[in-house]
Amino acid sequence: MNTEKHKHTSDQELLENFYADHNAEWLGILLPRYTLLLLGVCMKYLKNEEETKDSVQQIFLKVITELKKYRVDYFKSWLYMVAKNHCLMKLRDRHGKASVELTERHLLAVEEEPGTQSLLQNDQTMELMSEALEELSEEQRRCVNLFYLQKKSYQEVSVTTGFTMMQVKSYIQNGKRNLKLLIEKKLKSQSKK
Repeated sequence: MNTEKHKHTSDQELLENFYADHNAEWLGILLPRYTLLLLGVCMKYLKNEEETKDSVQQIFLKVITELKKYRVDYFKSWLYMVAKNHCLMKLRDRHGKASVELTERHLLAVEEEPGTQSLLQNDQTMELMSEALEELSEEQRRCVNLFYLQKKSYQEVSVTTGFTMMQVKSYIQNGKRNLKLLIEKKLKSQSKK
């Protein structure tokens, strides 16, 4: 299936196509759109690059399995919750706790553990950040993703992208500034609603 051909197909249309014929290739077009969001969410909670990459793959597999079982109306929100719950379960396992169903009380308990106070804060900002990332230029988005989310050095970003060091630094600096402005703008527009 030609991914380029479906570049402008909405998430909802891709989901409807999947529900209509259960062809996983529709999800193969949809899921990569959310790789940055998932990397950001997982990195925020797990603070470990390898574990983050593994988790994104596990989340993709879980999503494919779950979507075969039931319909999802608000894909992005649902995906975000799947990712968040996956990470919280990993953290709970890391701390040697028994796996129990997530409840508000459990979420608060995780927040109160030493070193994880800010863990669950700013979910809204995280979601806004992933939206804002999509609005950056392709060059800025690539450089910001590699530098901040994948923790690559300037040199590694330069090698990966083919941009000069000066370009990489400029794209990261401008991308960071633009991200901040976009998030602030989105926060303001949400507070007016």
